[in-house]
Amino acid sequence: MVKFPQGFLWGSATSAYQVEGGIENCDWSKVYPAGIACDHYNRYEKDFDLAKSLNQNAHRFSIEWSRIEPREGEFDQTEIEHYRKVLLALRKRGIKSIVTLWHWTNPVWLAEKGGWTNQEAVNYFARYVKKIAEELGGLIDFWVTLNEPMVHIAAGYIDGRFPPRKKNLPQALRVLKNLIKAHKSAYGIIHAKYPLARVSIAQAVSYFEPASHWCPLEILFADIGDYLSNRYFLLKVKNQLDYLGLNYYFHNRVVWYPPFVKNLNKKITDIGWEIYPEGIYHILKNLSRFKKPIYILENGLADAKDEKRKKFMKDHLHWIGKAVEEGIDCRGYFHWSLMDNFEWEKGFSSRFGLVEMNYKTLERKPRPSAFYYAKICKENQLEINS
Repeated sequence: MVKFPQGFLWGSATSAYQVEGGIENCDWSKVYPAGIACDHYNRYEKDFDLAKSLNQNAHRFSIEWSRIEPREGEFDQTEIEHYRKVLLALRKRGIKSIVTLWHWTNPVWLAEKGGWTNQEAVNYFARYVKKIAEELGGLIDFWVTLNEPMVHIAAGYIDGRFPPRKKNLPQALRVLKNLIKAHKSAYGIIHAKYPLARVSIAQAVSYFEPASHWCPLEILFADIGDYLSNRYFLLKVKNQLDYLGLNYYFHNRVVWYPPFVKNLNKKITDIGWEIYPEGIYHILKNLSRFKKPIYILENGLADAKDEKRKKFMKDHLHWIGKAVEEGIDCRGYFHWSLMDNFEWEKGFSSRFGLVEMNYKTLERKPRPSAFYYAKICKENQLEINS
């Protein structure tokens, strides 16, 4: 049996573009339209009832910038009031809020100005953050300024999968510089109004492991991968982090020859991602050097038949529990996701939800793994033999 600390946060996560529906004024909507998605915008109360019934005491979601500021410098008070109702609905149910301010989507007006390649984007973001802090800050328990900034850079400006679909290293470096500035600025704005606020980013982390521990090149390349992917951004903003927010999905066995990564594990998700629970333990141990409380803000898998999710959660939580027992200050776990949703460039085919979505009827149906997780949430412990 693995017991978790008192006050441990148990929840699930979503993002606005992936679940809300009706977002048509952002850069993603012009390339990968999500349509009505899960209609969470209109059904959030019922979705939070579901989360509550599944014993979750915390929920991570994002505020859609393009709703709040649909035109440059113009704020939509109706949308601000909508998110106030969302936050109050969580509070009414005793569910703590972890609020992401930017989860990859940019208002069209910002995209037309060059997005994050434009140095003024830092000021635009600061203006938006200031408005959220003034209007909604008193209802927010944890702040996440940016979601996976390094993924946005890699997929948007290096391999071109995400908007704006560029393959331009100089632009990627400019975006990196501006996102670092944006977080630092947002952190200052939030803390100016709420000195005790808990503010961080959601950092995508992968476990880089040398394929052989006797090859100096593979050890070196693994460390370089870890530094660039996991630590670089965190090091640049380490004085503007009240906790570490980590998203863990990937494990990379590093070899010395191209393509430098080799997956030897046959356990994969529906979309081919390797399942390697032990990696989360090594990540927690490695990043404990920052001496900050740690929250796992995303961890999940695409598993339409719900055949692997229970074991996936059990194994990852076992390794998180081991780290906690060894003194690592991990205080929360958020499964991705509460419900099936729009998985970015992959569309609706990838099923990450604890709750199954029928996209024709919008019916929600908890999967068996949701009830397994609910038991863990309720008891604040993991039965190893369950």
